[in-house]
Amino acid sequence: MRSFVRRAGRLTTAQERALTELWPVWGIDYGESALDLKALFGRAAKNVLEIGFGNGDTLAEDAASKPEQNFLGIEVHQPGVGRLLMHIERRNLSNVRVICHDAVEVLGAQIPPASLDTVNIYFPDPWPKKRHHKRRLIQPAFLGLLARAIKTQARLHIATDWLPYAEHIHACLNDSPDFNNAKHGQTLDDARHTGEVLRSETKFERRGRKLGHEVWDFIYQKG
Repeated sequence: MRSFVRRAGRLTTAQERALTELWPVWGIDYGESALDLKALFGRAAKNVLEIGFGNGDTLAEDAASKPEQNFLGIEVHQPGVGRLLMHIERRNLSNVRVICHDAVEVLGAQIPPASLDTVNIYFPDPWPKKRHHKRRLIQPAFLGLLARAIKTQARLHIATDWLPYAEHIHACLNDSPDFNNAKHGQTLDDARHTGEVLRSETKFERRGRKLGHEVWDFIYQKG
């Protein structure tokens, strides 16, 4: 069951150029062989994965502020991929690589075991209708894939502005045998965002706050 619907979207001329000219430089085609992250980035460093990076603004900002780390982004929608490639070129970011494919399949086939230091999942689709809950990305099986891919003590950071999804994420994480709460207490209220700077603000977060939504940040670690 896919956690997304692949929308065609309208590519701008600049995004089309980026996908044509920059993808061969910074993009990674999906395959069934594990990636060599050290060779991919040309160095050994902490590896950060962002799943569903949207328009790429947050990932680019994080990569620019932490040049000592490697950033790998996964997104299924081409306009967002094109925009991130434009960020990479404009800001001369040598520490970012991009995959345009289903994150579940990428985690299962391309990400080596115990290779990631951080995984960020900011504002995944909440699939609010009950009949669509099975499409939600955060599920016990998906957490198992993440646990395989990240190192012991590595950080998992998930943010949402949809209360029913926050409740679901909280339950999945607390029931997981692989993850421990790294920052907050054990209740859902402990994860409510209070203004502390935990990450760069995203487009979806700004949109949600304008609608009066609260935000929950779940920060857990493996082991």
